[in-house]
This record gives sequence, structure tokens and C-alpha cells, in this order.
Amino acid sequence: MSSSTSLEGWTMSIRTRQEFTISVALAVFFLSFGIASSAGGRPGDSAKGTGASQPIAFNHKLHSAQKLECTSCHDNPDPGESMTIPDAEFCMNCHQSIAAEKPTIKKLAQFARAKQAVPWERIYSLPAFVFWSHRTHLAARQQCAACHGDVASMEIVRATNVTTMDACIDCHDKKDANTGCSTCHEGRSS
Repeated sequence: MSSSTSLEGWTMSIRTRQEFTISVALAVFFLSFGIASSAGGRPGDSAKGTGASQPIAFNHKLHSAQKLECTSCHDNPDPGESMTIPDAEFCMNCHQSIAAEKPTIKKLAQFARAKQAVPWERIYSLPAFVFWSHRTHLAARQQCAACHGDVASMEIVRATNVTTMDACIDCHDKKDANTGCSTCHEGRSS
């Protein structure tokens, strides 16, 4: 009895069939990952270099000119994986009196009064199989701009190409940080 299968004129051994199946599965996975990465990875993400259309025009350049640090508005709550975007009520602490008559601030005030979150469009995200912690990078004294680009000079935030595996490994190599697979792809480190 033969250990091969005929597939529309193709004859494959069991080993060849397994190799073919694995190759197709890997090709589909990497092609899907490549398409998702070039499109931003998840719904709402921006492709590299483009700014997402936001519900309220927010100018980081204008706010950073007021000597606000990133952490003035963006907290890093436990467990430290993500940074937060402030709610409208937080923003209104300043904007009750600053630029209160501008249409964008009036719109912001509506969200605050309704105690609704502003539906910001996500700019950065990573695939679910990647573990990444803001806290680890902040503890290592990494500047926000190292990954997010010079947001302080942007009127509209645009994604950079820094959040790719190649860029991460390049930075880790330069900083003599761990580049082992388990650093980003298995479990959570403290």
C-alpha cells in the first residue's frame, strides 16, 4: 500500500503533504500579519505616516508648547502595560477657562457634561501575541519619542514605523537589552 495521495494530478508523500500544509499555514499567517501590520494591525489603527481622523482635533504641538510632559496627561496605571488617554473631564480642568469658546473645546465640554469617553481612534497597537509594557520601558528611562516619534512637534499624531519587530530588535540591540523570543512573545515579565 502506498503512503502517497493524489491531488488532482499531484502525487505527494505524507511527509511532503505535511511540509506543504505547514508551508501554506505559515504563508497565510505571515501574509495576514503583513497586511494587518501595514494597515495598522487592528481596527481604527492608522497606517504609517497618516493621521487618524479624530472626533476632536487635538494638537500635541500646541499643548507641549505649554511645557506639558507626556505624563501630565497620560497615566500608566497598574499593571503598567498601557498608557491612558485622559477623559474629557480631566481636559476641562484647564479648558473651562482656556480657549473655552473654540468649537473643539465646546465639543469636548459636551463629552465632559455627558460623562462620555471621547471616541478617539487608536494610532498604535500591537498584535495580541506580542507582550509589551510601557512601565518596563519607562523604568529603563526610555523617552516616549523613542517609540512614538516626536509627538511634541505634531499637530496631528501620526504612526511611526518604530512599532515593528525589526525596530524593536534594533533598539534592544543598541541598548544591550534582551532580544530573546520570550521577552516579547511568551508570558509577562516583571
